[in-house]
Amino acid sequence: MDILFGRNKKEQLEPVRARVTGEVYYRSKYLRSDTYNANIEANRIVVSEFGTMAYPDPCKNIFSKAFSYLSHTIPDFTDNCLINIMKCGEDFYATTETNYIRRINPLTLETLEKVDYRKYVAVNVATSHPHYDATGNVLNIGTSIVDKGKTKYVIFKIPATAPEDGKKGRGPLKHTEVFCSIASRSLLSPSYYHSFGVTENYVVFLEQPFRMDILKMATAYIRGASWASCLAFHGEDKTYIHVIDQRTRKPVLSKFYTDPMVVFHHVNAYEEDGCLVFDVIAYEDSSLYQLFYLAHLNEDFEENSRLTSVPTLKRFAVPLHVDKDADVGSNLIKLASTTARALKEKDDQIYCQPELLCKGLELPRINYAYNGKPYRYVFAAEVQWSPIPTKVIKYDLLTKSSLSWGEAHCWPAEPLFVPSPGARDEDDGIILSAIVSTDPQKLPFLLVLDAKTFTELARASVDVDMHLDLHGLFIPGAAWDVEKQTPSQEEQGRAVDHGVAPRT
Repeated sequence: MDILFGRNKKEQLEPVRARVTGEVYYRSKYLRSDTYNANIEANRIVVSEFGTMAYPDPCKNIFSKAFSYLSHTIPDFTDNCLINIMKCGEDFYATTETNYIRRINPLTLETLEKVDYRKYVAVNVATSHPHYDATGNVLNIGTSIVDKGKTKYVIFKIPATAPEDGKKGRGPLKHTEVFCSIASRSLLSPSYYHSFGVTENYVVFLEQPFRMDILKMATAYIRGASWASCLAFHGEDKTYIHVIDQRTRKPVLSKFYTDPMVVFHHVNAYEEDGCLVFDVIAYEDSSLYQLFYLAHLNEDFEENSRLTSVPTLKRFAVPLHVDKDADVGSNLIKLASTTARALKEKDDQIYCQPELLCKGLELPRINYAYNGKPYRYVFAAEVQWSPIPTKVIKYDLLTKSSLSWGEAHCWPAEPLFVPSPGARDEDDGIILSAIVSTDPQKLPFLLVLDAKTFTELARASVDVDMHLDLHGLFIPGAAWDVEKQTPSQEEQGRAVDHGVAPRT
């Protein structure tokens, strides 16, 4: 297992030329976060992470230790932003699920300033999966914990550009505005969530019974427990579906719910004939989180780590306009395109039953031009009972069929769809996925697939310790300041030439 997870020990500071008849470079660099710098300087963990609590300084006296315990009662979260990359205006940020993001140079991977969301909007945590509209505005959601006696989910919007009057400053973040707030069903146990869905007119948010215990988090440092231990799945509870009208910026009045589940990734959402349809990857429990503690990351991880719930692609449909005269027990969904149901109950609540589309998918991506619109294709990694992805999948929602790419000893990363210039079809483009191998004799590589046929077009192998990743962002050339972002001739000359591989 050290073959894979041990590769995180090493950076690749200089760009290394890949074995292709073109120009493909690979570079990796540790994010020089405040957390990273503090831990390196102290030579120990001094800032708590999600699964690792900070170690008390053994050299401190009893009074200093007491102060440390008190200061951790209201924790300052880490700025180790390891989950995703967000574009905001002309800038790019490494993101995590705390209130911090870090601006980066996407070419040199230099770590720039730290940004605290709390300076612009009252949230303690926020997702790493924002949405973008056609003009580049960013829509995201975070949790405000016990702010003025209330815990709520806050949807906020960051404009693509700052207004010309510049009254609040020039940066888009300074013009962040609260779009809508949703009261948490529990003051001290808000829901954990990783993503949400949007359509042209609506936002869909799942308040799932995978919840954070705020009191446990406040005492975690004293108890020597991690924040991860303060998350618990409540299988006896429901999953509540919140639908927010973007035009009024208010939740719709109808109350929707479904069975208990854990959702990390929304795939897409769209409107159809008076209904809001949304697709998610759902689990029946939180077993995925338990598998990635260091104690489990041993050489038998791939063979012995088993999920108790397989990730399943589910489609939900909710009526946007509920007929008050409909009979109790009647199905309010009349769409021919799905078997998902919404059943009216006595207390005016609506119970939503999903259509089960496909099992064994995770890290879903789509052609983002179809985000919030009817769509046909999902690109994902295949994940069965083991949390380790083994194949890249293209799933056709219309025909319920799939195409796949896989190779022995290969672990694919999240597949990124890149449209062809002037593309007309939804799947007209390529798929990019970074591949690492459990075979030490096999070099890691960037895989390039034809998104239509899923045939391999090329691979760019690099003789480096390539790291496993979670999510990524393709940045087209038009989004770069060529003068500033293109590698200099000196940098390219310093790149290690590992020869040219035949095009495959």
